[in-house]
Amino acid sequence: MASPLRTLLPRATATTKHLTRHYRRTPQCLFQHRLYSTPTPSTPNPNRLEAPDASDPKLQHIDTSALTITRTTTPKTPTPHNELIFGRNFTDHMLTLEWTAESGWLAPNITPYQNLSLDPATCVLHYAFEAFEGMKAYKDKQGNVRLFRPDKNMARLNRSVARIALPTFEGAKMIELIKEFCRLDERFIPQAKGYSLYLRPNMIGTQRTLGVGPPGSALLYMIASPVGPYYPTGFKAISLEATTYAVRAWPGGVGASKLGANYAPCIVPQMQAARRGFQQNLWLFEDVDPETGRKEDYVTEVGTMNLFACIKDKKTGQPELATAPLDGTILEGVVRDSILTLARERLVPQGWAVNERRFTMRELVEASAEGRLMEVFGSGTAAVVSPVRSIGYQGKLVQCGLPEDKEVGPVTLQMKDWIEGIQYGEEEGHEWSWKV
Repeated sequence: MASPLRTLLPRATATTKHLTRHYRRTPQCLFQHRLYSTPTPSTPNPNRLEAPDASDPKLQHIDTSALTITRTTTPKTPTPHNELIFGRNFTDHMLTLEWTAESGWLAPNITPYQNLSLDPATCVLHYAFEAFEGMKAYKDKQGNVRLFRPDKNMARLNRSVARIALPTFEGAKMIELIKEFCRLDERFIPQAKGYSLYLRPNMIGTQRTLGVGPPGSALLYMIASPVGPYYPTGFKAISLEATTYAVRAWPGGVGASKLGANYAPCIVPQMQAARRGFQQNLWLFEDVDPETGRKEDYVTEVGTMNLFACIKDKKTGQPELATAPLDGTILEGVVRDSILTLARERLVPQGWAVNERRFTMRELVEASAEGRLMEVFGSGTAAVVSPVRSIGYQGKLVQCGLPEDKEVGPVTLQMKDWIEGIQYGEEEGHEWSWKV
């Protein structure tokens, strides 16, 4: 069963306590070259890079029948709903699975929430072998616990860990373990619309070495935090600073992977934007338009969210819902995919166009000036949707279609209602809502 690609390296398994920019300008049209060139057997697809042993079924297998559960002896008192702060309070337990290159995934454990014990030379501390997910458990009016599209989260986590040579796993088996965890800590899931239990699966490389190479051991664990509504007093539209002096992701990089290493470098630009009165960064990517040969600032993501724009066509007046395509620089958001799917099912029959395409700040500026920019909003697990009032770009504020007396547009609000209706089981029998 051992992976010969990893067992040549020295290792020591780290355990939980219960087990003893400089910005470089991209060459002209590099974006298009990387995106549209066809990979050959000797040229891997840059959007799907993974370790050679990532798909080895022997190393992916999880034995859910071997799960052991150790209940806490000091149960916590759940925090009152009105006192919840995102990511500050945690449930009684955690889920852990260890992996070694010799044996694959070891028996899973649910234990009391506790500290991890890591050697100072553990590779995650030096070379950022870490990837995570963000998902939620909801409680409907009947008291049933539900997950929202967990298969999508597991698939994305597998893509993320494979990109950085961490081990992949059986997604369906991990979902079984997550369900068991949710049953155990169900009392921490608030039974109210807008409230949920935030689930954070996280995988780290645990090999004890200062050498750089594929980790020979890893830890997959999950903790959970009860959370309230992102906007507890109602929507509050945000202002973005279009950021050109720093880049979140680039062609051939890891922008499509949910790695902690993608998040820390974004904090300083966010602090800089906040000093100028903006709530988030709108990440731009400068590239050459292949049709015009002109340099353009292409819209990618906003803060830690995907971005959508509602624009009326200049010639026909047809409304369009547009978002950047999955070209390797964009995180494949679960809510993003949900919005696109629902829009194609429910907005297209109303005359809308729904497109995943590249669009520029020049296009948004022009649409705003001509009154064709209807709405702009971000999407993500935490808020579902987040309305945008304005974008600071080249010393000017670009208005995004919201009237001064409104905090949210009709499309943004509709998407929130549709998705939350599925998450909380109000839309009966929808395949995206998984009962625990």
